[in-house]
Amino acid sequence: MYIGLVSDTHGVWDPEFEEFLSPCDVLWHAGDWGGSVEFTKRISSFKPVVGVHGNCDGQDIRLVYPRYRFFDCEGASVLITHIGGYPGHFDPHAKALIESLRPGIFVCGHSHILKVMYDSHYNMLCINPGAAGKQGWHVVRTALRFKLEDGEVKDMEVFNLQHEN
Repeated sequence: MYIGLVSDTHGVWDPEFEEFLSPCDVLWHAGDWGGSVEFTKRISSFKPVVGVHGNCDGQDIRLVYPRYRFFDCEGASVLITHIGGYPGHFDPHAKALIESLRPGIFVCGHSHILKVMYDSHYNMLCINPGAAGKQGWHVVRTALRFKLEDGEVKDMEVFNLQHEN
C-alpha cells in the first residue's frame, strides 16, 4: 500500500501537495487540520483519510477525528496521535498508549519538525511528517510518502515546499 502522510495543515492545502501525494492509496493525517469540517472534506475527497484531531482543531473536527487511532495496515500495527514527541521524549499520553498498544509504527505531528527515528526500546519506527501548512515558525513545509509492505516501511520520500507568507 502506498501511504501519504501529512500533519499540521492548519487550513492550507496546496496543489503541490496533491501532486506529490497523488500516487498514494490513502492519506494519514496526524492532526491540526485547521479550518472546519468542510476543509477536512476537501482533503478526504482527494484520497481516503485515516486521521486524528490536533490541539488546534475545533469541536466540529474532534467529533469526526478521534484523539488517536490504532489499526493494522499491511502487516504493521500503527498508532497515530497529534502530540507525541520522539524517542526518549514522548508526551505522557502518547507514552502510555505506546506502552499499552505496542505499535510497530508511531506517527505524530505537532512539532512542525520532520523527524523519522527508530526507537529500539519500543521496537517501533517513529514518524513525524513536519507541517504541511503555513502556520508556525518553520521555513519549509513538508509531507511524506512511502510504501508499506509486509509490515515494513519502504521507499520513503520527502516533499518540501518553501514556506511563503
